[in-house]
Amino acid sequence: MPFIIYNNMSKYLSISTKAPEGFEKEKTKEKTEDLILKLRDLQAVLFAESKRSVLIILQGIDASGKDGTVKHVFTGVNPMGCNVHSFKAPTLEDSSHDFLYRVHSYAPAKGMIEIFNRSHYEDILVPSVHKLLSESKIKKRYDYINSFEHLLKDSGTIIFKFYLHISKEEQTERFKERKTNPEKEWKYQPEDIAESKHWDDYMEVYEDIFDKCSQEIPWTIVPADQNWYRNYFIAKTLVETLKELNMKYPERG
Repeated sequence: MPFIIYNNMSKYLSISTKAPEGFEKEKTKEKTEDLILKLRDLQAVLFAESKRSVLIILQGIDASGKDGTVKHVFTGVNPMGCNVHSFKAPTLEDSSHDFLYRVHSYAPAKGMIEIFNRSHYEDILVPSVHKLLSESKIKKRYDYINSFEHLLKDSGTIIFKFYLHISKEEQTERFKERKTNPEKEWKYQPEDIAESKHWDDYMEVYEDIFDKCSQEIPWTIVPADQNWYRNYFIAKTLVETLKELNMKYPERG
C-alpha cells in the first residue's frame, strides 16, 4: 500500500488525489470495517495502559472531508477515551493570548486520543494567504509550532498529521452537493466559495508547511477524492502504527 509521507524529493502537487489502481471500492470498504474494529481494540488498551496519548491532526482545503473522516474512521472508538475539537476563527479571548494558547489546552492527556479538526496550522495558513502578518512573524510561527509538537512528542504523545488531498474539481463538486443535498445543505457557507478562489495561494502555503514542519513529525498526504479510500488509508495508518507500540493491559494490583 503506497503510504505517502511528504518529503523534499516530491512536490505535493504531483501526488494523485485518487486511489491507486487495483483498489476496489466494496472490498476496500470491507477492509476498513475490519480496521475500525482493530482501532477500537487498540484504543481500549491505550486508555487502560495510560502511558501515552495520541494526537490526530486533520488538515485540508474546505470540503476535503475532515468531518467525514471523524464520523467514519472513529465510529467504533469509545467516547470516554476520545475527544474531537474543531478550530475555527480565533475568538477575542484567543486573540488576547499567544496563538498556541487555544491549542495547547486541548493537547491529549495520557490514555486519550485527541482529534484536531483543523489545527494550529490554520494560524499559518490564513495569515499567510490574507497577508495578516509580516513574513518574519509567520516564520517564527513555524518555529513555535515545531517546538510545540516536539514538546508533545517528548511528553509521550504520538502525533499523526494527515493532509486530506482533494482536487480542485472534487472541491467544486462537493460545494455543488452542499447546495442541493438537504442532508449537507447546512454545511454550505458562502465564505467557503470565496476562500476557494485562493486555491493556489493555499497550496503554496501548504507546500511551505510540508517543507518546514516535517523533519521530526512528518505529514502524511491522504488521497481523498474518494471517501472510501480516504477512510481506509487513515484507519490502516493508525492501526499499523499503534500496533507497533506493543501496548498491554496493566496487571491487576
